[in-house]
Amino acid sequence: MYHPNLIRTDETRHIDNCPALVLNADYTPLSYYPLSLWPWQTAIKAVFLDRVNIVSTYEREVRSPRLEMKIPSVIALKQYVRPSEYPAFTRFNLFLRDKFSCQYCGSSHDLTFDHVVPRRAGGRTTWENIATACVTCNIKKGGRTPAQAHMRLRLAPIRPTTWCLQENGRAFPPNHLHESWHDWLYWDVELQG
Repeated sequence: MYHPNLIRTDETRHIDNCPALVLNADYTPLSYYPLSLWPWQTAIKAVFLDRVNIVSTYEREVRSPRLEMKIPSVIALKQYVRPSEYPAFTRFNLFLRDKFSCQYCGSSHDLTFDHVVPRRAGGRTTWENIATACVTCNIKKGGRTPAQAHMRLRLAPIRPTTWCLQENGRAFPPNHLHESWHDWLYWDVELQG
């Protein structure tokens, strides 16, 4: 979405490419993947509605007849938003749970999803019965169970927690991370001295 080769410095940054990283009231990102970003307009509106604190800004400014304001690059909510314990069951969240790889061969290309116990055999569309599969493995398995197809799942499908998906998402950062965001995203990286 935000490609570093297209955006070199704050001086050349187009105003539409100035999203704000949104932190919860405890100064942790609302979401790692997808990264919790708001367009600059939404961030400024939240500032004026007194719903957020500005933590960091871009060099770019916006102006009105009565006001000049630097565009927020990192904002923190004033009221804590409790994340839900379990994420929605979506294709994207399923792929994220399985780290964007086929659960049969490990490929990350041409991904789809597979009913571990086929629907024709009573399998349901649930977290516990759906696994990420590449098209090749999905076709090879067909309407059989993994045992019948002589295929082995790398991990048994489970219902993930929101925390689990956030941890998986940290391994897939977006194409561009503004320098002001780094302190808020990667607590587990080695400090540079």
